[in-house]
Amino acid sequence: MLLQLPTEKIPIQEIPIDKNVKLFIKREDLIHPQISGNKYWKLFFNVNNYLAKNPEKPYIITFGGAFSNHVSAVSAVGNLAGIPTLGIIRGEELKDKWRDNPTLLFAKRNGMNLQFVTREEYRHKEKLTEFLQKEFPEALIVPEGGTNEDAVLGVKMMLNNETKDFDYLCTAVGTGGTIAGISKYCEENQKVIGFKAVDDDSLENKIFELTLRKNFNLIDSAFGGYGKIKDENIRFINDFKEKYGIPLEPIYTGKMMQKVFELIEEDFFPEDSKILCFHTGGLQGIEGANLLLEKQNRNLII
Repeated sequence: MLLQLPTEKIPIQEIPIDKNVKLFIKREDLIHPQISGNKYWKLFFNVNNYLAKNPEKPYIITFGGAFSNHVSAVSAVGNLAGIPTLGIIRGEELKDKWRDNPTLLFAKRNGMNLQFVTREEYRHKEKLTEFLQKEFPEALIVPEGGTNEDAVLGVKMMLNNETKDFDYLCTAVGTGGTIAGISKYCEENQKVIGFKAVDDDSLENKIFELTLRKNFNLIDSAFGGYGKIKDENIRFINDFKEKYGIPLEPIYTGKMMQKVFELIEEDFFPEDSKILCFHTGGLQGIEGANLLLEKQNRNLII
């Protein structure tokens, strides 16, 4: 077994707020320095079950964008296990620029081969997957964001006796695997809220297919679109870190927590509710975000 269950308890930290609800955050970002947050759990069964089959020539292939947390995590897994990895990266224009991208540079230093494809080719990942599986029949091909049934089972590990007492469980949503796992394995009385970082109308059906429960709802938290970072997002993230000592990244957890605070101000949650937000990691993305912000002469994330 390559990925192990953590030996230390993942802390649940209270966020003191002056309202009639209680807010907490579960620090999944602390689980591993390079395989962070939900990515650790999404890969847990994918990788361990694959290696348990003792493939003769192990090889892990996955998909992602320029600053993908998932690509970063898979490259770290490959490096840890001494397994070759391949990242299919969206955007052919990055082919000669990957050295300027901290995520792709990190992946490359971990030994990951990078193959850049056009956005049109990337949209047809199913065809790419079929082609790759024929070319590399022994390879483990993990979908974009790591979302599949093994990932959903892995996310179950984010829930434990300590999470049972909360009324609301909140997570950022990209490809839907994390919220599906939380929804599928949480307590009957718990409500699950997904904070969408992407504008994807098909997400609700995708999540339901993985969870088969209707205990979740999705709230738009894209703040102008996936990957868009507004000045208000930067201000919130920096204030949050200063007040509570917890770093957030600007694509998923930062936007989720900002929206949670807005909902609390709007009295969305009933009085005396206990709210638990999952910090799903991805802090590696801050460096790349700051590079873009610097080029725009804007404030940086601290």
